[in-house]
Amino acid sequence: MAGRFDPLTRAAVRGGRTDVPPGRGSTAGAGAKERHWAPDGPLDLGLTLGPLRRGPADPTFRTTPDGSVWRTGRTPQGPATLRVSRAGEQVHAEAWGPGADWFLEQLPALLGAGDDPTAFVPRHRLVHASHRRRPGLRLTRTGLVLESLIPTVLEQKVTADEAYRAWRRLVRQYGEPAPGPAGGPEAYVVPEPRTWAMIPSWDWHKAGVDAKRSATIVRAARVANRLEEAAAMDLPGAVRRLEAVPGIGPWTSAETLQRSNGHPDAITTGDLHLPGIVGYALAGDRDADDAAMLELLAPYAGQRHRAARLVLLAGHTPPRRAPRMPRGDIGRF
Repeated sequence: MAGRFDPLTRAAVRGGRTDVPPGRGSTAGAGAKERHWAPDGPLDLGLTLGPLRRGPADPTFRTTPDGSVWRTGRTPQGPATLRVSRAGEQVHAEAWGPGADWFLEQLPALLGAGDDPTAFVPRHRLVHASHRRRPGLRLTRTGLVLESLIPTVLEQKVTADEAYRAWRRLVRQYGEPAPGPAGGPEAYVVPEPRTWAMIPSWDWHKAGVDAKRSATIVRAARVANRLEEAAAMDLPGAVRRLEAVPGIGPWTSAETLQRSNGHPDAITTGDLHLPGIVGYALAGDRDADDAAMLELLAPYAGQRHRAARLVLLAGHTPPRRAPRMPRGDIGRF
């Protein structure tokens, strides 16, 4: 699912919400290219852009007290920084760097303009209540595959804290400072594909990334151009393109395409927690597996990702009955 679920706090981290402070967003500074855009319905910036944040100290994403959301990225035209804030009924965006024009052109898609929330019909009381409380939920579409794929691979079979720590370390070490103000001096743009492919084994180790995950990232970086084409494909074609890379399976492809393609039916399977959460919330079955989860979500065909997000945002999770997943750091060895 969009974001990670914390089984200890049972917070809706996995539902993909980021708190955006109230505010109108002051002008950030000179040198920015600007765009104003009016959404055609309710828009919650925290819910829509939250899935792009990889932990509270993500160097590619942050919020500021004036109500702004800052995001950096490596676009087809080069690195860029984007700042988004509400200005009454409109969204005000500013962008810096060689990729500024690309970021501004993609702004509506990023904020869910291609998403159709009216196509969703709640079939369960809990889903209906969660849906009613969040009219501003739109599914983001970044149009960028690798920037979502790499942190998703880092999240394979480890705790959220381990994955976020690895992401921070690698982006800060091998990325580049973000153009423009970027909300602070700690903002970075993700490394280019060739740089990911050239990271030495000892730096993967120091970041706590095992050989299997690092090898998957290197393989993906070497075919980055082919993977980026998946952003313009339908869901089955995009899944096949990503899963052609060894080490990328259904869990990783779904988590990636939820962000890059914004597809409302890109449901995550193979997850440790999600089937039990959905099963418990919709049928009282905390031991549900993928098959049971997909059966429960069958009435939402075409919208299963959105339905699962609403379940997670509802926060109705089973009580813990086993120790939390142990945390490790292979970089210490």
